[in-house]
Amino acid sequence: MKMHEIILRPLVTEKSTLAREQRRVVSFAVNPRANKHQVKQAVESLFQVQVEAVRTMRMPRKSRRLGRFTGRKPEWKKALVTLHEGQSVEFFEGV
Repeated sequence: MKMHEIILRPLVTEKSTLAREQRRVVSFAVNPRANKHQVKQAVESLFQVQVEAVRTMRMPRKSRRLGRFTGRKPEWKKALVTLHEGQSVEFFEGV
């Protein structure tokens, strides 16, 4: 699996922003088939940072309704990446 296929997008929410500012934890939506070692290698190579720890979790499917039609959103995987002291990811920084 290629590095760009492992990390799909960053997660920017209130909770992830507070975690990034207070605990150096960056959140990403990752490929459901990727494991912790692959996520760590991808973050280190794409953003040139040192990763301390990676936690992954599967987010469950959710039911959604549009009018009288019901459907389900797909299951996806989230990775919480803890960076070493003094490290940061550049695209989250202000200009």
